[in-house]
Amino acid sequence: MGTKTADPVALSCTPGDVGSSASALLEASGIEKSYRRGVWPARCEHRVLRGASLALDPGEVAGLVGENGAGKSTLMKILVGALAPDAGSVTRAGRLGYCPQEPVVYERLTCDEHFELFGHAYGMTPEQERRSRRELYEALGFERYAATRAGQLSGGTLAKLNLGLALLDDPAVLLLDEPYAGFDFDTYRNSGTSSRSAVRRAGRS
Repeated sequence: MGTKTADPVALSCTPGDVGSSASALLEASGIEKSYRRGVWPARCEHRVLRGASLALDPGEVAGLVGENGAGKSTLMKILVGALAPDAGSVTRAGRLGYCPQEPVVYERLTCDEHFELFGHAYGMTPEQERRSRRELYEALGFERYAATRAGQLSGGTLAKLNLGLALLDDPAVLLLDEPYAGFDFDTYRNSGTSSRSAVRRAGRS
């Protein structure tokens, strides 16, 4: 998938002929989004996305590239349904995992409690959740913080929890918004390589 920015506030994603693949796990077409800034009567419209389109097939690894303010995070939120577009459509096939740029956690809950809560929300059985949790602790290297409250975690460990929660249910499509911020180099290298390999082996995107 190629990406380009037509101007500082417009992001266009063109992986190919959007809509041409019947096997696409995630497809977006003609996405537009604007925000209003300022106070009336000097309020103005700030266009963030203009005609953004993409299609992700099984096993495809793609990246959004653009300068600050180009609308990358906004597009991510629209793709997962956390934000409504002004125009355009999104079609999803299968489960989506979303790792936002800013972790969404409960400060008083431990890492274990977060996995249990998200596992229940995903509809996983307790056995499935515990097995996936163990694998994620090992892969990301933060098992020793299992009983630590989120509010006491360092930025890097919090980022690992954030990524782990997105991966917990083995989603068909995994959307990552700068997930490795705060990671040490070894974890960054290992998690990035293993994530790409796992995506391709399992036909994930």
